Amino acid sequence: MKTTRREFLKSVGMGTTALMAPNLFLNSCMKQDRPNIVFIMSDDHAERAISCYNDTLIHTPNIDRIASEGIRFQNSFVTNSICGPSRATLLTGKYSHLNGMLDHSCTFDGSQLTFPKLLQQAGYHTSIVGKWHLKTEPTGFDYWNILKGQGQYYNPDFTENGEKRTHIGYTTDIITDQALETLDKLDKSKPFCMLIHHKAPHRNWMPNLKHLDAYNDQDIPLPANFHDEYTGRIAAGEADMRIDDMYLTFDMKLHSQSIEEETGSGGKKSFAEKVTETWKRTYNRMTDEQKAGWDAHYDKVNEEFKRLKLTGDELLNWKYQHYLKDYLRCILSVDENVGRVLDYLDQNGLTENTLVVYTSDQGFYLGEHGWYDKRFMYEESLSMPLVMRYPLEIQAGQVADSMVMNLDFSSTFLDFAGIAIPAEMQGHSLRGIVRGNTPDDWRESIYYHYYEHPHGWHDVRRHYGVRTERYKLIHFYEEDGFWELFDLEQDPSEMNNVYSDPAYAKIVQETKQELVRLQKLYGDVDIDKS
Repeated sequence: MKTTRREFLKSVGMGTTALMAPNLFLNSCMKQDRPNIVFIMSDDHAERAISCYNDTLIHTPNIDRIASEGIRFQNSFVTNSICGPSRATLLTGKYSHLNGMLDHSCTFDGSQLTFPKLLQQAGYHTSIVGKWHLKTEPTGFDYWNILKGQGQYYNPDFTENGEKRTHIGYTTDIITDQALETLDKLDKSKPFCMLIHHKAPHRNWMPNLKHLDAYNDQDIPLPANFHDEYTGRIAAGEADMRIDDMYLTFDMKLHSQSIEEETGSGGKKSFAEKVTETWKRTYNRMTDEQKAGWDAHYDKVNEEFKRLKLTGDELLNWKYQHYLKDYLRCILSVDENVGRVLDYLDQNGLTENTLVVYTSDQGFYLGEHGWYDKRFMYEESLSMPLVMRYPLEIQAGQVADSMVMNLDFSSTFLDFAGIAIPAEMQGHSLRGIVRGNTPDDWRESIYYHYYEHPHGWHDVRRHYGVRTERYKLIHFYEEDGFWELFDLEQDPSEMNNVYSDPAYAKIVQETKQELVRLQKLYGDVDIDKS
């Protein structure tokens, strides 16, 4: 294995001074040791929808390739399971209460320290292509080309270094096109860090035309807790993100003339008429050629819906099948484009010295608890997929059980680049873990805090909590607050709140102590409980 930058500097007596002043040394003797970084992040991609995690739903050979040629993390988690805050944590290495991006009512402060800024100062070419979703313009990037807002699946609007452009085509393909074109233009004598951020598979799950017929002949089994009644879990019962409340137009892609009444979703049933209009505008973004391909598939869906006249559980199952198949079809395009990036690296001799990471901004519910979406500290949305490959340091075929977080990305990238990790970044570098040397003092618990209530969608109460290897303690802390405790070994689906069970009294005490410790550690102690 190559000598690391830190080891080299120590060996020639440069020590701490060199570690704190990367620009003095990196552009000369150490340039060859700095890996390129390609960070690919999708949106709302559940672990269960990646075949190296679970092969019952989908085959994702290209994401799997990163895992098989590198490492797969089995216990990777987010700090706040919602799009914008997750991205802010990625950039800053700080929890939401410190980076200022608590929820989507906030605007990201781009003046604060981020890992792209430090890489840029150290001689890296930095770029981001795809979803940004932080309201302000990107900072710390030599090149940026970002979707407008949430972005569209077809013919998306981009802003490229401040200039607005509309591209014709499918967004997942276009993001990759733009990324590879950017890489083609780079001076390969200096390292690069590229962030490729896909919109897919975010709601409303519009697949590429070529994948529309995938899974047509399959009936996907319902999760075991699909008909969850939320006994003993007040917040879960209040949440409005059930699949039976999905919109028939925007989510199911039905024409307004195919339905008698819109169903509604996300606590906004009064928005039904507006959502129908939103779907019409979304559909009308497509070109005539795209509409022809789209209609060839979805006209059949419309006819099926009108013919069956479904109600009750039959309608719910019909919605589940169509939701999940469209979701998986979107992922087929994501995986396909991950393959394009890997092929590009191979063809241009960049594979050996490039750190490739694939992840999602958070997890997602695929019918578990009867839900779609994320937000809760329950496993499906707390967990994020994470695979990494770097042939020069990461031995192929590893599976890591250590508890890691999106909080750790900034520190990891800086460590690989040989840049000192600022004290304000709260995560830890994963470099030791991927090299097979997990630090003895590595974390044994993780802290979570979700804020978007009552002004956000889906009516998920504010909550914070701690997860250890076996237990999860959650506090829904607004007025009339309450606690939940889950024994993940006995109850991995988190159906049985044992907080009030006398048999768990000692565990409650211990996990509360750990929760307080983590809140002090991360400086999240001034919590509004009103």
